[in-house]
Amino acid sequence: MTNPFPHELSLGDVYYSPILAVTILSFLAALITVLLLNKLKLSRYLTAPSYVFIAIMALYMVLIDTFWIKF
Repeated sequence: MTNPFPHELSLGDVYYSPILAVTILSFLAALITVLLLNKLKLSRYLTAPSYVFIAIMALYMVLIDTFWIKF
């Protein structure tokens, strides 16, 4: 039984692991989310913003992996 999803992503002649793309996209999405929380001044209610950033990034990693790029 074969997997219908690619195991590598290629850019030119170089193959990359899909987890690299998922990590980069989740970092950027978490960064945008945190900037939005700072702009709306909701981050002042958080006790450890760095842990919240990592948690948001982990949530985005799960969502991107589940619905978009499979690794």
